[in-house]
Amino acid sequence: MSAIHQAAGPQLVLACREVPEVKPGVRCSTGEARITPAFELPVSRVIHTVGPIYDMDRKPEVSLKNAYENSLKVAKENGIQYVAFPAISCGIFRYPPKEASNIAISAAQQISGDIKEVHFVLFSDELYNVWRETAQEMLTQFEK
Repeated sequence: MSAIHQAAGPQLVLACREVPEVKPGVRCSTGEARITPAFELPVSRVIHTVGPIYDMDRKPEVSLKNAYENSLKVAKENGIQYVAFPAISCGIFRYPPKEASNIAISAAQQISGDIKEVHFVLFSDELYNVWRETAQEMLTQFEK
């Protein structure tokens, strides 16, 4: 069980089971996003997405980009102005952090003004340092 599911309480698992299947046994395909109440979390909603398994997805960069963009689209459609993301697919799905950070930060940069803030909640110093380096590189390119 994920840290988010543990913190939200058992109602979140039940809510996830209520999400309609898009095909037998699948409630959210890779790159898509769904939304549920947040229950015991100190936020209004949880947006769920499935990132690619890096070595098994034919186009992992497209799938990861879709995961971030579709999550932001769901946030916008539901009036959510503040979004927090983990490093999608960078854990057991083995997505290289540098590539993932470029995709994640680019997706966040391209959102409209309806979303006020996008935060990245990273589970290690290594990921934090990669995301920070990527953000600094992108800012430098933007300033040129």
